[in-house]
Amino acid sequence: MTPPGLYPGPRNAITDVPGIRVGHASAADRLTGTTVILPVAPCVAAASVMGGAPGTRSTNILDPASVMTEVHAITLSGGSAFGLDAAGGTMDRLRAEGIGFRVGAARVPIVPSAIIFDLTAGPNAEAPTGWDSPPWFVLGQAATDAALATGLPPRGSSFQGPGSMGPGFALGAVGAGRGARAGRIRGGLGTASLIRGDAGPGSAIVAALAVANPVGEVLIPGSRAFWAAPYEREGEFGAIAPPTHPLAPEALDFPFDAVSAGSNTTLAVVATDLALDRDQCARVALMAQDGLARAIRPVHSPLDGDTVFVMATGARPLADPIADTARAGMMAADCVARAIARAVHAAPSQRVEDAGLPAWCDLDDTGDPS
Repeated sequence: MTPPGLYPGPRNAITDVPGIRVGHASAADRLTGTTVILPVAPCVAAASVMGGAPGTRSTNILDPASVMTEVHAITLSGGSAFGLDAAGGTMDRLRAEGIGFRVGAARVPIVPSAIIFDLTAGPNAEAPTGWDSPPWFVLGQAATDAALATGLPPRGSSFQGPGSMGPGFALGAVGAGRGARAGRIRGGLGTASLIRGDAGPGSAIVAALAVANPVGEVLIPGSRAFWAAPYEREGEFGAIAPPTHPLAPEALDFPFDAVSAGSNTTLAVVATDLALDRDQCARVALMAQDGLARAIRPVHSPLDGDTVFVMATGARPLADPIADTARAGMMAADCVARAIARAVHAAPSQRVEDAGLPAWCDLDDTGDPS
């Protein structure tokens, strides 16, 4: 029997939450793509937007004042404002599957979405809007098809050790993280989970998927260690110990004059099997933003569009509404921080794929490209 506590799930991924599927699609000739988080059944959801330059679609429908109480998918995409078209592709595929809010004879899928800026990533810089036809609607369709085709882990499967099953989808420079950058190195897409209790079938699950594309840095200056290092589990992003000495004054400064307004954003989707209502999801989303602050410095700047979504499948009743909501928010923040670090850790080497930026694996012990 595993002692009580918080443990990564067998997939260490958002797919540890029963009924949550993930699909990616990436452009063939550019560093951009789309990721769809697709629940088997409609979910209660909420969002928290704290960045100064967000790009979102249908987030107002998640407001407690809205009559809509369910979502059918969440779409994350590159492409800046062009990438909001990806949600239309998701809606198109879900409508064809008979999924959506019924309005008379019609079905209207509810698909909140958010985007990152990747229009100048690597080869994209040659012609940032130079596609003959913007690809994101088609990428949204393809990512949704990939999610629909994904097999689900069996419900009630026994705990097999943290991350023992693999996430069931690719990490790093894929999907919405295809063209992401994290400060001065490559960003990407990552995921992480926590199960409370003995890590068996009776335990509450909170998990996150993140697209790391921040203005700020994810590494402690002068090292390869992640700001999120205190929350790392099972060596999931390199097990690099943070420096023990105080940071120099110059290391604490940040060159805001070297970045462009509106050119970055970190996105996260948190999922849980708890039966949270919309207000409780909103509180968890707000608490989950702390995960960005644990993993990125600086964060929530005027230059970022940082957005966190929360989805609750409702499979597990709350034993104590206040305590369970607070604990879910704590777990969500930890998972978001870890997912951001895993996103960067998984990005492929510049030596393998020329994206114009070094990856974490290209750095030496001082954090400089080796």
